[in-house]
Amino acid sequence: MMCADTLADYGLRSLGIGERLLPKTDITLCDQVVLIGSGMLWNVYFAVFALILGFGFATALALGKASANPWLQKPASGFVFFFRGTPLFIQFFFAYELFVLIPKVGVEFSVIGIDFNLETRWLTRAWLGALIVLFLNTSAYTAEIFYGALRSVPSGDIEAAKAYGMNPSQRFRRVVWPSMLRLAWPSYTNEAIFLFHATTLIFFSAFPAWRQQGDALYYANYFAEATFNPFVPYPIVAAWFVLFTLLIIGGFSMAQRRLNRHLPGQAPKFKLRLRLIR
Repeated sequence: MMCADTLADYGLRSLGIGERLLPKTDITLCDQVVLIGSGMLWNVYFAVFALILGFGFATALALGKASANPWLQKPASGFVFFFRGTPLFIQFFFAYELFVLIPKVGVEFSVIGIDFNLETRWLTRAWLGALIVLFLNTSAYTAEIFYGALRSVPSGDIEAAKAYGMNPSQRFRRVVWPSMLRLAWPSYTNEAIFLFHATTLIFFSAFPAWRQQGDALYYANYFAEATFNPFVPYPIVAAWFVLFTLLIIGGFSMAQRRLNRHLPGQAPKFKLRLRLIR
């Protein structure tokens, strides 16, 4: 089988598109690269959605932790402490056991006299249950990063905003929020990389892959057992993660240059453009 045929048959296999049966004999290097790359789609899915959802929640947690109101400060600090103080691997197992019990208890509620039965069986699947755990975990770590950056915003900038007559909402949107992001962005880039790497723990957690649509380690483990040679599939996984890590670094570096575009030395690079028409 040509590598192009392998790509057509197994390129989207992790999403349920293409061949259902995995290769059992005459497994080639192309088979392993394509199928493990297909599984990387799930790792990217977990990382992207956890980061997007966690970004907003982490901002709220950071503001709550910095608040003088104890009703906001105590819950936010407790949430951050719990998820930063416990291993992510334990959080996966605890959440899975909790989600398994929810359908047994039953989630029923009534709205305007109409009874509803909330579907909860999807919580025990990796695509939703594991995503919730990653979302909560990265929210806690990101909140601590944002909290530190929030406290590092120069007080002179805030005083200048007050002198211009900005109300608290305007000061946050125009001064505090942009400054906080600029200060937190290098650390937040590291958190994005760590979260992406942490998606490999899902394979070892209790959350099952739905219809054998597993992540990169799912296919790497299959090939290691089928070929009795772990020194090919696992380096392939590492290579895929290195590639996507470079993409993360490149994307976050572009965002950082955008955030710091007004600072000295951050001017856009000169580009030679020939004038063809006067």
